Amino acid sequence: MNTSRDRDVRNGRAQKRGQVQDRVRDQGQGRGRGQEQGQSRPSWWELGLTEAEYREIVEILGREPNWTELGMFSVMWSEHCSYKHSRPYLKLFPTQGSRILIGPGENAGVIRLDERWAVVMKCESHNHPVAVEPYQGAATGVGGIVRDILAMGARPVAILDSLRFGPPDDPRSRFLFQGVVSGIAGYGNCIGVPTVGGEVYFDEAYASNPLCNVMCVGLVEIDRIARARASEVGSPVFLVGASTGRDGIHGATFASQELGEDSEASRPNVQVGDPFMEKLAIETCLELVERGYVIGIQDMGAAGITSSCAETAARAGTGIEIDLDKVPLRESGMTPYEIMLSESQERMLVIGKSGRENEIAEVCRRWGIGCALIGRVTDDGMLTVKRGEIIEARVPAKALAEQVPVVLSRESRPSYIDEEWSRDPVSLLGAKPGPSLLAELASAGKTRSGKARCEPEGEPGEPEKEPEEEKDLPRFSRDLLKCLSSPTIADKAWVYSQYDHMVQNNTAVLPGAGDAAVLRVKGTGKAIALTMDGNGRYAYLDPEMGGAIAVAEAARNVVSTGAEPVAITNCLNFPNPEKGETMWQFSRVVRGMALACEILGTPVTGGNVSFYNETLGKPVYPTPVVGMLGIIHDVKQRLSSGFVREGDIVALIGPLDGRGASLGGSEYLKVKTGLVTGKPPQIDLDVEKRVQRTCLRAAQSGLLHSAHDCSEGGLAVTLAECCMLGRPGSRGAEISLRSPKSAPERPVKEEDADEPWFVESLLFGEAQSRIVVTLHPDDMPALSEIGRTEGAPVTAIGRVTADGLWVNIDGFTVIMVSTAKMEEAWRGRFDDKAMSRKPGQGPYSD
Repeated sequence: MNTSRDRDVRNGRAQKRGQVQDRVRDQGQGRGRGQEQGQSRPSWWELGLTEAEYREIVEILGREPNWTELGMFSVMWSEHCSYKHSRPYLKLFPTQGSRILIGPGENAGVIRLDERWAVVMKCESHNHPVAVEPYQGAATGVGGIVRDILAMGARPVAILDSLRFGPPDDPRSRFLFQGVVSGIAGYGNCIGVPTVGGEVYFDEAYASNPLCNVMCVGLVEIDRIARARASEVGSPVFLVGASTGRDGIHGATFASQELGEDSEASRPNVQVGDPFMEKLAIETCLELVERGYVIGIQDMGAAGITSSCAETAARAGTGIEIDLDKVPLRESGMTPYEIMLSESQERMLVIGKSGRENEIAEVCRRWGIGCALIGRVTDDGMLTVKRGEIIEARVPAKALAEQVPVVLSRESRPSYIDEEWSRDPVSLLGAKPGPSLLAELASAGKTRSGKARCEPEGEPGEPEKEPEEEKDLPRFSRDLLKCLSSPTIADKAWVYSQYDHMVQNNTAVLPGAGDAAVLRVKGTGKAIALTMDGNGRYAYLDPEMGGAIAVAEAARNVVSTGAEPVAITNCLNFPNPEKGETMWQFSRVVRGMALACEILGTPVTGGNVSFYNETLGKPVYPTPVVGMLGIIHDVKQRLSSGFVREGDIVALIGPLDGRGASLGGSEYLKVKTGLVTGKPPQIDLDVEKRVQRTCLRAAQSGLLHSAHDCSEGGLAVTLAECCMLGRPGSRGAEISLRSPKSAPERPVKEEDADEPWFVESLLFGEAQSRIVVTLHPDDMPALSEIGRTEGAPVTAIGRVTADGLWVNIDGFTVIMVSTAKMEEAWRGRFDDKAMSRKPGQGPYSD
């Protein structure tokens, strides 16, 4: 509801407007300054505003803005800060839940862990900065999201990152990849916060516009949660942290436009980070909150002093007056415009308690960090910027933070959708129906000696010996090795080995060992599971399904560690929102995510929208990335992905789907044909929920020894990863599958039962809602009973062996490969030797 003060601010009174105009220093007004400086277009255009927005600013102020005020509006009304294109769609997300303490609208979401502790989480993008300066772009991306968590009064305990680049053998993509990983490591390792997980994808769609999404998670005692509000008039306003320079000016505006041929000239828009100052800021701010000296606290991120002052005042319905002469500067001659828009890093705005000014300064002095009293909270709703006695800018705080005109976007269905859906993956692969292919295998003598076994009773027979030469391997064994060495699936140890993932000594499931990172919460017996997941190919081919699958896979990943999924944060990475096709994609992705969140019970706590991810008309895939939080009620029951005990049953929770539709948009199709096409796998969210509940109940009952979800590469890649991640002596599996026509379980939908099935789909199809688990043979009946009561298919498909993966279908050998050979393909793509080669050299070049 608008208050009378809001109406006065917006509509004004002529007398007051005249007084303000007389008092605010004339710096050259916004409409004419561009022409005065010899520019061909007005200043508002040069700063990224539209003419309609400029007219709205004039209406709000009752006069033309001066140069500083125009700059303040331009950054606060940029897409990056204002969400003017996406705001109507984001209202579709469910945001309420029994564990949600603070949802969207604050610096980060807050989720109740127990009666004492809460988890704080948020993710942000830093896509444009890493495209022009990969090291600093990634480093400051980490620093910014850590400060968002800090602004809630929480100690940061984990960092995750979701990264996307062009093919790694492209020189520029390799440069960006190495620079971003180094930037995350170089910053994160110095601040004492472990980097515990994430994902890395490679695709031509990201060659011109990489994506860097970073998530941070913190822990806070519930009675010490801080808020970003300037809620008490007269309170002192402090700038705590680094001094202010010219770095990052208009960084928010830079992130609100497409990249182009001259993007390298935007390096000054990329901030420069200092992780050691960040560490001091963390400890200082946590102590100020703990001592009760703080009323409100806010990170100075995008738009710097302008955004932090405007947002804290607007949330509280107050104003703030600051004196720029009191802002510590690292460069001489800085103008009010530059000071207000600077995005120098490692700075926090602290609204202190009146009378505690000396104590705040003393805490900062003890930590050796800058502390400047730059202003006070006022009761007039205005952000007033002075330099000494001269008023440089005076703008309603709510106008900057909340009154940007929302863009009502047009939507148009992209023409490529029908074209891609018309392509049949089965035909592109030249795949033959399963019965025909198995008949060919039979005629070629490709059978396993002894009785084909799908039931787990008895001792497994000895598979035939693996051929010495890779060319002599069964066809699908060679396909498996190609998938394992593909950049997206290949082992990323080269990446996470550069990160300090053990600092704070809470990491219970290490990077790469499980489907999600697991951190113990000391003193509670509990743990939290964290993951970031997304698949841009799915969202490109079917945006609504891609959005739903992103949420479902993230939930499935935390379930596979034994955790209950409770909430998400997200980064939504899209091309230019001024194009109808982009907003059609965006609206469908949000719709799919919202439905999945509703059905799976994982409300949205906040996140980030990043538009304009396209360069010279080349857009990225619409890429929703989901950060998921799960809670493990007993940390001793956590699960990892690798096989644990020889002789364990290998079981599949979920459908054994051999339909050709599961190959659309798959990694297998990409590896074999180089194409991203077809209709992607569909998801039944009710089936997904039942599969997840079955796995979670089994994990909480202590039945499971390991769990790994099926995603890129399908069942074959999942089984291979379980072997390679297994403990010594249990790094293999003997798997016997029944074709869908002979198996008692039917496909997900009854009407699809008569569809032909394909060996390629059974092995490499990416049908959703599937988890591979292992357990003692004596516990198989109990798992089957849980599946029956939950309504989820549960199938015993084999046993854990000492080494090697052997798979038969209806008794016919289709995969037979040693664990060593799988590891050679999987680990060789990004090992130190491979990464030291020049792009395009070596056995794993594309």
